[in-house]
Amino acid sequence: MTMKIFKLHVETINEVLPQTQCKLCTYEGCKPYATAIVEHGDQIDRCLPGGVRVLKKLAELTHQDITPYLATMQTKQKPQLVAKIREAECIGCTLCIQACPVDAILGAAKQMHTIISDECTGCELCLAPCPVDCIDLLELGPTPETDSPVLKKKAVHARRRYEFHQTRLQKEKQQNQKKHQLALKINTSQRETSLIDKKQAIAAAVARVLQKKNQNSDND
Repeated sequence: MTMKIFKLHVETINEVLPQTQCKLCTYEGCKPYATAIVEHGDQIDRCLPGGVRVLKKLAELTHQDITPYLATMQTKQKPQLVAKIREAECIGCTLCIQACPVDAILGAAKQMHTIISDECTGCELCLAPCPVDCIDLLELGPTPETDSPVLKKKAVHARRRYEFHQTRLQKEKQQNQKKHQLALKINTSQRETSLIDKKQAIAAAVARVLQKKNQNSDND
């Protein structure tokens, strides 16, 4: 299998997934799970937010029998969810903002946070970091078992926000690395300058001592 074909298959699988980026499949996001299916033949029943609808599509794309997975998925599939912050209880710690994979939470340090409902994928990743448990998950309805333009549009939008989020984090990481390198360079330069100053001060002190000795010798 060439790299080009491999990449095409991964993207094809990834487009089927709901792009919640919830990590319930045990992978870091939808695309890593798609890669695992293509590259390692991982099971196609790990996407609980996608439920039976996604299971059917994955079975079709990977030419697998859906029967061994269907009953379990019907039981375990998750409903459509959206997170909501009880704003009066929020302490503004920003931990939920850091955890959100699609930047659907607004707020600042020590300020009340709020969730943009239309952008939230219901991934649940903001729940665990919250130190005051002020985030609730609300059910929007059962997981659809058939495709629809609305679901596809929502997944495409969520994927774009996730990719933007990842790009932003990467840029911030690079900027922080540059700042660290610059600070390190400045500190090194300052240490070198300080060392030179010390050496010059010592040399000057030694010169004064020698000069004084010479003067004393001349007086004798």
